[in-house]
Amino acid sequence: MDPKAGNGAPTPVIEHKVHARIGLLGNPSDVYYGRAISLSIANFSAFVRLHPSEHLLISPHPIHDLVQFDSLGHLVSRLNNEGYYGGVRLLMAVCKVFHNYCKDNKIDLKGRNFTLSYDTNIPRQMGLSGSSAIVCAALNCLLDFYKVRHLIKVEVRPNLVLNAEKELGIVAGLQDRVAQVYGGLVYMDFSKKYMNDLGHGKYAPMDINLLPPLYLIYAENPSDSGKVHSTVRQRWLDGDKFIISSMEEVANLPLEGQAALLERDYTKFADLMNRNFDLRRTMFGDDALGAINIKMVEVARSVGAAAKFTGSGGTVVAFCPGGASQVKRLEDACHKAGFTIELVKVVPSCLNEIDLKTLSSQ
Repeated sequence: MDPKAGNGAPTPVIEHKVHARIGLLGNPSDVYYGRAISLSIANFSAFVRLHPSEHLLISPHPIHDLVQFDSLGHLVSRLNNEGYYGGVRLLMAVCKVFHNYCKDNKIDLKGRNFTLSYDTNIPRQMGLSGSSAIVCAALNCLLDFYKVRHLIKVEVRPNLVLNAEKELGIVAGLQDRVAQVYGGLVYMDFSKKYMNDLGHGKYAPMDINLLPPLYLIYAENPSDSGKVHSTVRQRWLDGDKFIISSMEEVANLPLEGQAALLERDYTKFADLMNRNFDLRRTMFGDDALGAINIKMVEVARSVGAAAKFTGSGGTVVAFCPGGASQVKRLEDACHKAGFTIELVKVVPSCLNEIDLKTLSSQ
């Protein structure tokens, strides 16, 4: 029998969906005290369900947490394509981080138990933030189940999502988690002053109607994703002047991009998208980026479209400043190269009234 809420009524099932995200400008400077513009998209999403239960149970997904196989060959093929880990570890990690944060901040969780389950259609290793979507959706369920949404500031929640992933050795920055916590289109500033003084960046939602039509380009079965982070992080820490100056230029692109969007100067915005990729390429090198990733960008550029990675590779976001005829040429070029292309479906902000009341004054 399900536990009862304080008023004697059954606690309802809680469900939350969190969408994939696109890093539109500024990545990967978010992990280098930079800036970013990102957006949530409805093309792919993760879904988490929580219901009260006698024991605390994390339910494995029948596909993503598969433990039964047809043969040894099936097991090996599965591991080669999907890796060793599904979503159970993500749910467990966010439970731990959420519990510890509430304990440290004297937030009473009242000791009830629950069952967590999840589903997702966000492709793995495609640069669309599939792991953080699962974690963020689970965090939303926990906030509502324990009725503490009003006690944990929106600005802090991306840190909780990132900390859960850090528990598992996932190396990433705050950009993806901010986009998924806020939803919609968000400008972010991760300057050292904000990170040191506030413990998080400064985040400003933008009107999604400022965006031009955007397109996703990806390979159904990528075989060469590269090792995106390469030695850049260590070179930055070592004071490499080229890396530092290049990363500073990447960090300035969202400043210019915010102004370009507000002015609807989409020619300028296209130039900034291209510059973002070019700077990444010079810092990381072709071997680190991966041949297929580079080819997707080059196919888009072959018809005059602007293109860059949505994240660390795997998927490209493209913009056709030339309009419908250019879009048609882009579609033809992608199909000829064997890539999938689809229109980006932008998601509006997902913050509710309770969330908005927790926001710090800007």
